Amino acid sequence: MTRNRLITLLAGMTFAGATHAVTVFTEDFDANALGLNAVPVGWTASGGTVDIIGASASGSLFDLLPGHGAYIDLDGSTFASGLLSIGLSLVAGVEYTATFDLAGSQRGTAETGTVSFGSAGLSYALGSADPFAPFSLSFTPSTSGTFALSFQNAGGDNLGALLDNVTVSSEGAPSAVPEPQTYALMLAGLALVAGAARRQGRTR
Repeated sequence: MTRNRLITLLAGMTFAGATHAVTVFTEDFDANALGLNAVPVGWTASGGTVDIIGASASGSLFDLLPGHGAYIDLDGSTFASGLLSIGLSLVAGVEYTATFDLAGSQRGTAETGTVSFGSAGLSYALGSADPFAPFSLSFTPSTSGTFALSFQNAGGDNLGALLDNVTVSSEGAPSAVPEPQTYALMLAGLALVAGAARRQGRTR
């Protein structure tokens, strides 16, 4: 390998760090006012209702799982569970991962429902006493635009699954900070360059 090619390779290694996750949306519902048949800011609830319950600085409302702040009861108080959705602006070809916490109703009912993210979807089934647990769903749009992240609880008995801590992240561009193994390779390469330069100097 010539010295110029080696220098070019080392320059590329310097900026070829690991990719890192970039958060594009996050919601823990804590900034919303508690209320029955209430919709969190920026979201929509169609075909029915959801409740914002739990605890906030102003008090508590059906705090079924203390210590989690405010969260969503996905079956509101009108005997019709709403489709809770938010539109997110996404870029074509980028993989996005939605993570969220779901829990059982905590009121004696088993809960089922669906989550959709763009064209991706998953189904959940929760026992009444199930605590909050993490779920994830990934989606890669083929075109840039606005895509919905939606939660739909089945039934309509005013007792739904609970939702909290929704985050959407994507894999970002490579980091400009090299990983430790990159430093080791870079130092070895620099030693080779220095050795080659000394040999060329002696030849001249």
